[in-house]
Amino acid sequence: MDSLLVVIPARGGSKGLPGKNIRNLCGKPLICHSIDVARAITSDDNICVSTDSREIIDVVEQYNLKVPFLRPAEFATDSATTNDVLLHAISYYENHGRHYKQILLLQPTSPLRTVNQVREAISMCRDDIDMVVSVTKSHAPSVLCMDNEEGFVELVYNKQALGRQNLPVSYEFNGAIYVINVQNLKEKGLGGFTRRVKYVMPKESSIDIDDIYDFMLAENILKNAN
Repeated sequence: MDSLLVVIPARGGSKGLPGKNIRNLCGKPLICHSIDVARAITSDDNICVSTDSREIIDVVEQYNLKVPFLRPAEFATDSATTNDVLLHAISYYENHGRHYKQILLLQPTSPLRTVNQVREAISMCRDDIDMVVSVTKSHAPSVLCMDNEEGFVELVYNKQALGRQNLPVSYEFNGAIYVINVQNLKEKGLGGFTRRVKYVMPKESSIDIDDIYDFMLAENILKNAN
């Protein structure tokens, strides 16, 4: 599938869980779970681990995947965006004569996504959309609250406290799968996308690891699955 570039972004710094991208999860570094999925989709020369960390590069190359570059410092700060990282990767490959129609963005922090889910999301792509993005059903609208002017907690959406079953179905991005139209990314950027199509994933494969508690939950699910 040479029209598809897989980008796995992995910064070296993590405040919520230091070293999480290379932390051992059920026998292999966390990032390697995403590499395994990518390898089931395409060949190694279409897989780009974008990182600013030589330690991450060492781990990935020990997993027999060559890392094409060390991400420049300006794309490795707290203010650097995913949009910046993707455009840098596209530019790198185009400068080497490689042109892609789509980017498959796989964040290392979603190790429970499956190859089949990724393939299904890719199959939903059309030329007239900006992105296919994975989501999971959310119950947040039924419990989301904030202080009112009098200082009392007030439900934002569930005004009558009738329960989630009486509210329209809502979804939240789960961070697992993004299939992005490269031309539209160049022209509009991720923030300018208006034509997004959702790919719905179940709760158990939608864990996005941000801290040790997420990591422990993912580890427990994987152990039980195996």
